[in-house]
Order: sequence, then structure tokens, then C-alpha cells
Amino acid sequence: MTKSKGTQNAPSALDTPTDLSANAIGDISGVLNALLADSFALYLKTKNFHWHMGGPHFRDYHLMFDEQADAIFATTDELAERVRKIGGTTVRSIGHIAKLQTIKDNDEKFVDPADMLRELMLDNKAVAAAMRKAHKVCDDHEDAGTAGLLENFIDATERRTWFLFEAAREADPSGH
Repeated sequence: MTKSKGTQNAPSALDTPTDLSANAIGDISGVLNALLADSFALYLKTKNFHWHMGGPHFRDYHLMFDEQADAIFATTDELAERVRKIGGTTVRSIGHIAKLQTIKDNDEKFVDPADMLRELMLDNKAVAAAMRKAHKVCDDHEDAGTAGLLENFIDATERRTWFLFEAAREADPSGH
């Protein structure tokens, strides 16, 4: 098998047969790799907050963050495998992820639980928006397989956002 143009320099041993154009493979792989990087960043931030949670709602938030982190991590393999299915290459390292991620790390020694909830809510909201943009790229290239995958991920991300929003309102009813 010969290497298709647009497989992001994949060696022929990694080339995957697809009917998508070289431009489609490059565009879709690009948006999926950005989503993958943000998924890893959001996963680690969610686990960070899970590990460093404290306060009166410790158990509820600790368990919610753990559940959400597991759901986020579960998307990473599907996103990466989708990139490979269409003939692209995907992220290979923490350094590569750092170059692509738009979700900002939080390395603070202490973050108030209400601030954790709000930050994760806004990050999940940003991920859902990025997924919608990626969906448009897939639609433009008639890639129904990736679009369908993203539709499920958008719904799950919106659910996380909703839970975080409601928990944040409970944690700080004044909205600060």
C-alpha cells in the first residue's frame, strides 16, 4: 500500500485505506488531535481537583470529579482511533499535547471548591464548543462516522457542564 497524500506523513505501514480526500484527512485529523489534547488536559485537571478537593461537600464533589474524569478519559481512545481509522496520525507525547491544548492547566496550591466547579464547567463548555466546530469540519467533508462520534461526546460534555453548573450554584448561590 502506498502512502496517501494528507496522512500527516504517516509511513506506509501506518497508512489506512479511506475514501476521504487528503484534505479531509488532514482537516479532520487536525481538529480531532486538538480535541484529544484538550481531553487529556481536562482529564488531568479534573483528576487534580478530585485529588485536592476538600470542604463540606467533599464526598459529593470528589465522586463527581472522579466519574467525570473517567468519562473524559474514555473519549481519548475513541478520538485517537478515529484519527487512525481515517488515515491520520495522532498525538504521541505530553509535549505534543501541550502544543495543541487550549484548556489551561491549574497548578495552584489551593483552589476553592466553588472555583474548581466553575473552572471545570467553563472548560467543559469550551470543549463542547470545540466539538461543534469539529463536527462542522466533518460535515464539510461528509465524514458521518466522526460526526456521529462527536454527537455522542457533545451530549456527554453538555451533561458534565450541566452537573458542574448546578453544583457551582449550590456551592455559591450568589453566583460569584
